[in-house]
Amino acid sequence: MTDGSGPAGGRAGPDPESDPEGGRTADLIDVWLIPTDQPESVTEALWGVLDPDERARAASPDPGFGGRFTVVHGAVRQLLGARLGCRPADLVRHQGPHGKPELTAGPGASSGSVSLNYSASGALAVLALARGRAIGVDVEEVRDTRTATRLAGRYFPAGEAAAVAADARPAERFTELWCRREACVKAYGGRLVQGFGLPMAGPAPLLLADPGALGPGPCRIDDVPVPGPFRAAVAAVGARPIRVAVRAWSADMPAPALN
Repeated sequence: MTDGSGPAGGRAGPDPESDPEGGRTADLIDVWLIPTDQPESVTEALWGVLDPDERARAASPDPGFGGRFTVVHGAVRQLLGARLGCRPADLVRHQGPHGKPELTAGPGASSGSVSLNYSASGALAVLALARGRAIGVDVEEVRDTRTATRLAGRYFPAGEAAAVAADARPAERFTELWCRREACVKAYGGRLVQGFGLPMAGPAPLLLADPGALGPGPCRIDDVPVPGPFRAAVAAVGARPIRVAVRAWSADMPAPALN
């Protein structure tokens, strides 16, 4: 365990095996960007693929929350169902010990293990899909400067907190480092407190040799380019390099090819 005051017995540094051009053997992570503010017709269509528990959560007194929730969970089901070769409504939802969401395929699905993780913040959600690799993804809307510096001072290692406070864009830097932590923690299915002391500064992609209490390393972490006032990151447990492909979901796009 770490207390957020310093590195957790390990180090993070530039990933020496990263290959953004894909020339080396690397595990592909598909990251889908999902705009969550959609017309009512889209929300109604996606409502039809949700399970009863999801529909109950979507039936919120806050129509903004309910619509965005429906879009996130419906789009995730649509994209994963196409990847696995099953109907989106047939996917079965589970939850890990610390809340990490999982969906498993129904009858007739294609073989092969697909890992997924997703995150939503306001008007944007991200879904990460990979084969044979535990992954995590996080997206956050950039906070205001005062909140960013306060949270960095409370939760980040001292050097990172000082760097956030001294940065010309402290809110953007804080959000970037927060997303990296969240993605790493979610890849392991751990608790957020276990990631507070981990070193996350430096240019991406990163190689975290020792994730401390989260589990055995290494873990590879990369930033994800996202539009607007957001930051995002993805993480994958294991030594193999990763390659991130960013894709845009839209309500009128053709269904992804089954594979």
